Amino acid sequence: MRLLISVADAAEARLALEGDADIVDVKDPARGSLGAADAAVLHEIVDVLGAARPISAALGDAADERAVESAARAAAASRLAYVKVGFAGVADVARVESLIAAAVSGVRSVSASSGVVAVAYADAARVDSASPEQVIEAAERARAVGVLLDTARKGGGALFDLMDQVMVGRWVRLAHEAALTAALAGSLTAADLASARALGADIAGVRGAACEGGRTGRVSRERVAALVRANRRMSEPRPVMESRLEWAAPPPSGA
Repeated sequence: MRLLISVADAAEARLALEGDADIVDVKDPARGSLGAADAAVLHEIVDVLGAARPISAALGDAADERAVESAARAAAASRLAYVKVGFAGVADVARVESLIAAAVSGVRSVSASSGVVAVAYADAARVDSASPEQVIEAAERARAVGVLLDTARKGGGALFDLMDQVMVGRWVRLAHEAALTAALAGSLTAADLASARALGADIAGVRGAACEGGRTGRVSRERVAALVRANRRMSEPRPVMESRLEWAAPPPSGA
């Protein structure tokens, strides 16, 4: 499982890189869970990171096909690995599919290596969005590369408060059956990384846990490094315990 760290500017991007994050994600936390950063900020971050890490960027919640296609095209031109699109206010699954398809069209018009990640909300009912399962269906049909399960309203409960592990695990399985990368986010803590990995997530995204002062604070190199170490320790194979009999001293001759 790869660890994604969300950053708000170039200085935070440097700290995430120094902390050895696997993926650096660009967003504006002041604009909500999927707040899009200004184009100038995105370009500064891309300049800082270069090709050192895959970069993703939040585009916000889509409501218009032309607008999301244009935004996706502009972002993908910055050599991003992923663009993320949400659907707060859009409950109709056919419309969600149309918006994802528009974003995919925008990305593909400028980049063969960038992909669209469709964002589903665990608290979908609170923001009148399609259900997490419906977003998977729409993403598969519209040829997105992945799906992210997040929370729309920060402060309204973390991912595992809103959906239990059985529900989240089922969602991850559905995403994989649709051949989509499955990412989890939503106020995840260091302790939640073990659950995300156990449930089969390909990517876990965090911001608050990587910041001094919560998600609206500043990314800390030390916090990022600690999260990275914790995540990678989980992937290390456990040593095989040798049998006690193998280590026992042979019996004395003639015994």
